Amino acid sequence: MRPVTAKWPRPPKKSTFDPRGALALGSPSLALFGKMSKEAQLSVAERDFILEALRENVRLDGRGPDQFRPLNLSFGDEYGHVKLQVGKTSIVVRISAEVTKPRDDRPFDGLFNINLELSAMGSPAWENGRSNDLEAYVTHVLDSVIRRSNALDTESLCILKGVSCWSIRADVHILDYDGNLTDAACIAIMTGLRHFRRPDAVVRDGQVIVYGVEDRVPVALNITHNPLSVTFNAFNEGNNIIVDATRKEEQASEGELVIGINNGGDVCFLSKFSGAPLDAMEVVTKSDVALEKVKEINAKVDKIMQVDLARRAKLGMADESRAENDR
Repeated sequence: MRPVTAKWPRPPKKSTFDPRGALALGSPSLALFGKMSKEAQLSVAERDFILEALRENVRLDGRGPDQFRPLNLSFGDEYGHVKLQVGKTSIVVRISAEVTKPRDDRPFDGLFNINLELSAMGSPAWENGRSNDLEAYVTHVLDSVIRRSNALDTESLCILKGVSCWSIRADVHILDYDGNLTDAACIAIMTGLRHFRRPDAVVRDGQVIVYGVEDRVPVALNITHNPLSVTFNAFNEGNNIIVDATRKEEQASEGELVIGINNGGDVCFLSKFSGAPLDAMEVVTKSDVALEKVKEINAKVDKIMQVDLARRAKLGMADESRAENDR
């Protein structure tokens, strides 16, 4: 059995993540993102070439306007450790849990936080230890789409009212950045939450007892729905709209529309922060496209995750058999 102060999984000796409190931010402007230092800007010729190609419904990598780049998903040794690659954008998410005290104003609820930090490993435009507008913007969208939509049932994280609860934390680390950071991070976090298993915990005589995986089967988190964000970028005065933009396409973009939606078609987030205006009917049309993409992505994630969980279950049964033979 683990002491109630133990974290799950145990944190590494050297962590590259820095815990941050909740953001109290308004809606940052996308126009500021291009001002980050050290980032190579598009030349006039490159911008004109991208815009002219889009007028002909052609993208530089040959995709259609509503087509995502190839999505590659893998899992680490621990539950909730996810590596996701969308095109050249690569992200690692690690879900962890620890027992803590609930907030005084919500004694029946556990805690859930998303921590994202942009480092120089992901892009030379980012500086270690210094936040920027893109980091604030992506964190704001992820928090709205996942946490505020109650994708994770925080009431199920309560252990003992007002005394003990589970605190779930999603650490997002960017390995490589080539556009569409928001959607990639959202997919990785939701996959990590669905894949994660926390230790079982019981209350006996007012004491919280946390069992290790050797003693009891770990418990899956209670996921109420599976929302994902789908980001659309507009070009040529809104006449050309695409999904999953690369970094160069983002730099040439005139505006951005983000739609957070789940498999049931419930829109949990919709935002048009800045840039060129979009027609209202265009937003409705793109909501249908977003629903189609979310169903497609969630189906692929389900398939990959079930294969991994089946493999872990088979290994677990093999370990039990070997232990029985040893006895």
